[in-house]
Amino acid sequence: MSEKIKALQIIHLALCAGAIFTYILLGNISMETLSVSNIDGSSLVYLGLPIIAFALSNFLFNNQLKQADNKRKLEDNIAVYQTASIIRWAVLQGSAFLILFLKPDFILFGILLIIYLVLLRPTEARMRKDLDYLGNV
Repeated sequence: MSEKIKALQIIHLALCAGAIFTYILLGNISMETLSVSNIDGSSLVYLGLPIIAFALSNFLFNNQLKQADNKRKLEDNIAVYQTASIIRWAVLQGSAFLILFLKPDFILFGILLIIYLVLLRPTEARMRKDLDYLGNV
């Protein structure tokens, strides 16, 4: 069980490190870039992107977890959990990259998405909690 969690943690670490590294290299992060001042009609899409990413990633995660079989042991459901987690992380990371490349004025929202991504570090306790929440353990 712990080997499978370790593999998932390594995938998570790689995704987080890649996003952080990209933001450091390409983000040109300073106190001026972290302020959001120019919000107009064309920017509303980029302003809503983090909210949509958060909601979509959690929806897809929970939808994927519903495929877990409650008659099987926790170790048997780890593949479903791994797939659900990777889908969730991909949506969050993709949204952070979209913000960085398409609208760098809103880099603060991309940083917030990356912080949330880092906080989603997989652990056995979190896996148990997520699967219990859906009634699958």
